Amino acid sequence: MIKKILIIEDELAIADLMSYSLKKEGYIVKTVDNGSEGIEITESFKPNLIILDLMLPDISGFDVCRNITQSFNIPIIMITAKCDITDKVLGLELGADDYITKPFDMREVLVRIRSIFRRIDIIEKSVINKDISYISIGKDIKIYKDERVVIKEKKEVEFTPKEFDLLIFLAENKGKVFSRAQLLDKVWGFEYLGDTRTVDIHIQRIRKKLEEYKGRSIIETIFGVGYKLNN
Repeated sequence: MIKKILIIEDELAIADLMSYSLKKEGYIVKTVDNGSEGIEITESFKPNLIILDLMLPDISGFDVCRNITQSFNIPIIMITAKCDITDKVLGLELGADDYITKPFDMREVLVRIRSIFRRIDIIEKSVINKDISYISIGKDIKIYKDERVVIKEKKEVEFTPKEFDLLIFLAENKGKVFSRAQLLDKVWGFEYLGDTRTVDIHIQRIRKKLEEYKGRSIIETIFGVGYKLNN
């Protein structure tokens, strides 16, 4: 199904650039230049995603986001010229899915849009098709083995192939302790001739992507032995 995207942006040049680029990608696009019209047209247009500028001429983008998320389950990417972390946090708390700061590269916007749609498609398929399984880590992380996708707090997290292989192996063996040599054997295979520091580097990268948001360790270091994944 062709996806529909609503752009709420008062800067004509930016709106035209995004509209042109998104239409080239095959999306159906509609643009409006104020928040009130954006809220009104959301109901009739029924977009699959909204790109929302925070600085609008009539009402705040935060108010638009709040209004839309209260009535609709539509992913929102916020765009702003402000770099204030407070704005970013507030936007995400109001229900925005992502946040991009001007000036931006349109290629980055396209990547983030694809990531959101990919995540939504996987979740929808898992609801419809019970055969699509995943492994949960806590309440916020889901690993889809066959699709090779990791969702954290409703957002896809990118992993290299080997990072994913290591993560899924540990996730399928929760609570079990593995030495570095065992992980090299199980994940990299017998033919791998590298040293055990390779495991440490990959563990550090996985931790950085998954753990530094709640202050708890998902992959625990067992000193003198190796690693295990906690739930």
